[in-house]
Amino acid sequence: MSELNYGGQAVMEGVMMRGSTVMAVAVRAPNGSIVIHSEPLNKAIYGSWIAKVPFMRGMTMLWDTMVLGIRTLMFSAEIAVQEQGIASPSSDSTEPVFSTPLAWGSVALSLSIAVGLFFVLPALLAKLVDHYLVNSLVSNLVEGSIRLSFVLGYVWAVGYLPDIRRVFAYHGAEHKTVHAYEHGQPLTVDAVRTHTTSHERCGTSFILIVVIISILVFSLLGRPGLLWRVASRIVLLPVIVGIAYEWLKFGAKHSQSAWMRALLAPGLVMQRLTTREPDDQMIEVAIAALERVLDEDGRPITAEAASSSAATPS
Repeated sequence: MSELNYGGQAVMEGVMMRGSTVMAVAVRAPNGSIVIHSEPLNKAIYGSWIAKVPFMRGMTMLWDTMVLGIRTLMFSAEIAVQEQGIASPSSDSTEPVFSTPLAWGSVALSLSIAVGLFFVLPALLAKLVDHYLVNSLVSNLVEGSIRLSFVLGYVWAVGYLPDIRRVFAYHGAEHKTVHAYEHGQPLTVDAVRTHTTSHERCGTSFILIVVIISILVFSLLGRPGLLWRVASRIVLLPVIVGIAYEWLKFGAKHSQSAWMRALLAPGLVMQRLTTREPDDQMIEVAIAALERVLDEDGRPITAEAASSSAATPS
């Protein structure tokens, strides 16, 4: 059976799951029902040659995080603030939020903030102390350390917000559900609950890999001037993402070996910051999202169908 890519990310009071041809987001509405929206994946992104070429296909994961992720987050926020008595779970009354100028503006703004905060600002701060550092490797290690501290500090800080803690619990529900499917178990709350909240292909691990690879890549440039140093961090981001994605896939494929488990361990530890144990209602939402994706992908929801699939959680 060919490798499949099932996984997703958490949103407000819900979970987004992505399959091979379709995505679905399931959200627990204020009245207790589960509202589900699904749509085909953009063929220009997921069906293009870019999605198949090693070291370029990693851009689809960046698209998942910055485009699908933010659009589905806006959808979930709209559902979460609605009053009791909302539409039925099959309703598409909130579908326009996926294509409004506000949605795309939010994507652009979020991407700009992320690049500025986690790539440009560390480069600027490292440049301030560059003349005190002995060589380019140390300079890039300092910059990478600043970048990693920003990432960890941000995730740690937002984790104290009650709403974000619930998002992190839904993140755990997403991982558990994908694990159950991968292990050929039925998609029931009892079966899903037994699995771990961490996953080798999680986006949190991906972020850590990006930071480490950025140190190696930027070290090859030496210590350029401020303008080129900042510009290179932006220009080379797709290259770093591509390398990180290939490492993520390679690590997941060989995750049973002892040496690979040791290399994957820091990413799994970091996931403790972005996941929480979900309750049964959260697990139900994650199951609903994955079942919709499996149904529209034409995949039977059975243990046999899951036995050789590979997920890409976030």
